[in-house]
Amino acid sequence: MDEESEYIKKKKLEELQRRMESSEAEEEAEEQYEQQKENLLRQLLTPDARERLGRVKLARPEVAEGIEQQVIMLAQRGMVKGKIDDETLKKLLRKVTERSKKDFTIRRR
Repeated sequence: MDEESEYIKKKKLEELQRRMESSEAEEEAEEQYEQQKENLLRQLLTPDARERLGRVKLARPEVAEGIEQQVIMLAQRGMVKGKIDDETLKKLLRKVTERSKKDFTIRRR
């Protein structure tokens, strides 16, 4: 009986260690992805546009994430010539916020 409980404890400990290693690997991959995204955005956006995006990220992180993905997608498709300035970023923000406003409809019964 004692050997069996030791075996179970050992297996549980091994499983916990595997989970922790997996979790650490996921965190590291996420960190690496975020760093690559930041580097790419630094190349694609002017300082003013990056500053505005930073403020948006503080107020509405989900909107900022969408804008970041959209900017990266445009760059991957070759649709970005030069750096995206503050005015262009404002236009993207307007489009995204207009779409999100359209998603909201309140109905009265």
